[in-house]
Amino acid sequence: MLTFLGENYYIDVEELEGRVNLSKEFIPSGETDQQISVVKFDIYKNLIDVILTEREEMDENLGIHNSNNLTIPFKIAFNTLLINNIIKKL
Repeated sequence: MLTFLGENYYIDVEELEGRVNLSKEFIPSGETDQQISVVKFDIYKNLIDVILTEREEMDENLGIHNSNNLTIPFKIAFNTLLINNIIKKL
């Protein structure tokens, strides 16, 4: 496990799938294929990409104080995914 900001996090794929699936009211009756919101999918995809490609070096001994070195896109992506329950603490 990698510790980040004093915690272990993971991407909840089931939650992500639930967030991008269209609700039943938007799916034409009789359709059996999975229907997703392309906009939501693309946004979540880009946010996860930002999280996974962050290149800033972090000293874990500094803990939360080291979070000032993170980029603004990383902070926004991480917080957005955390608030939407896509990233969860282990």
